[in-house]
Amino acid sequence: MSTLNSGSAGNSLCRLLGILTVLLLSACAATDDTTDIPARADLIPAQWSDLPGWKHDNVAEMRPALERSCAVMNRRSPTAKVGPSGLAGIAGKWQRACQIVLSTDPEQPADFRKALEAVFNPYSVQDETGSRDGLFTGYYEASLEGSRTRSSLYHTPLYQRPGDLVMVQLGDFRDDLKGRRIAGRIINGQLKPYEDRGEIVAGQSASELEPLVYVADPVEAFFLQIQGSGRILLDDGDEMRVGYAAQNGHPYVAIGRTLIDQGELTRENVSLQSIRDWLKRNPDRADEIMNSNPSYVFFREIEGEGPIGGEGVALTAGRSLAIDRSLLPYGVPVFLDADDPMQPGKRLQRLMMAQDTGGAIRGAVRGDVFWGYGSDAEERAGNMKSSGRYWLLLPKVALPVPVSSNSSPGHNIAIAQEPEQRQQWQTTD
Repeated sequence: MSTLNSGSAGNSLCRLLGILTVLLLSACAATDDTTDIPARADLIPAQWSDLPGWKHDNVAEMRPALERSCAVMNRRSPTAKVGPSGLAGIAGKWQRACQIVLSTDPEQPADFRKALEAVFNPYSVQDETGSRDGLFTGYYEASLEGSRTRSSLYHTPLYQRPGDLVMVQLGDFRDDLKGRRIAGRIINGQLKPYEDRGEIVAGQSASELEPLVYVADPVEAFFLQIQGSGRILLDDGDEMRVGYAAQNGHPYVAIGRTLIDQGELTRENVSLQSIRDWLKRNPDRADEIMNSNPSYVFFREIEGEGPIGGEGVALTAGRSLAIDRSLLPYGVPVFLDADDPMQPGKRLQRLMMAQDTGGAIRGAVRGDVFWGYGSDAEERAGNMKSSGRYWLLLPKVALPVPVSSNSSPGHNIAIAQEPEQRQQWQTTD
């Protein structure tokens, strides 16, 4: 992780605290003047029989993902709160739950299911509008050709995290901003925005950016940034695994929406594949469209098992889910029921682990399924734009503390009663 120069670190960080105070006060003022409902996740107690397909899913396939998340949980203080506003109780209760479930014989999947049912209770998730339905997309580990040295063939750099990039976790300063962050650089004692994608790609950054590796196709490099991880097949025969290191702090803008707004694609046919095809058929406009997304991702080389999710663990194909970190915690089992991206009319119903997040993953009922590596994973991810819902599994000994939905700032979780009606999900991406 990058740090500030030791000679000026103390003064710079003090100045940064003053800057953050202004930013946070501005955020308060903006909130007071708006009638928008703050994002919130409400949990509704459910029964196992409410989970469609629960008995048919091979839940034991999720065991490796659970083992990784439990290893992270076991390193926490037993009294540490889990999730925003202590949504999922304390770590000690999770440590006990992990011990019980993972003590089952891996060769006896039925025992694994029974242990889950004995230790956990399911909770349906709904957003601040009362809707339990939301959008579920997919992502994958990309594969690109590249080289450690620049050449006429490999000329598009994947940059490492700049040494002067400062990433600030706003949740360290105010509870209701947990999961949110800003990024920039300190110039003359002030935190200033980093360059956007267009400026970085054009070589207009004020920093000396260090390439990690060069790839052949700028379009594929763009999609690698969206996926967040991938494998680079090097020209010397080696393979490099790369993963997310940092981001320039600018908001993520979906270029699929840009192409729809310009009449180039329709809501019905927009997908990863159709966007990629359009960019490659229109090279004269590709940079313009890609740069309409100002967000830029910096990479690091990953040694060993991967890709690595936001929780800091290796992801499991088909069993790891990216969620909105500001509303839901990492390391929690999630049962998903959504439209199957490959089989129209059928359902994707499986137990997963919340182990990652992403710039486009915003909202209580919003998820991104990690499909793994290879062409099949890419196809599944590219086709997934599914309506669905999910349930969190929380330890019976770690029931959430009820929080009123109109609590003071800092509380964005509530235990809700069964509503009379549910708002229908509508695609907004």
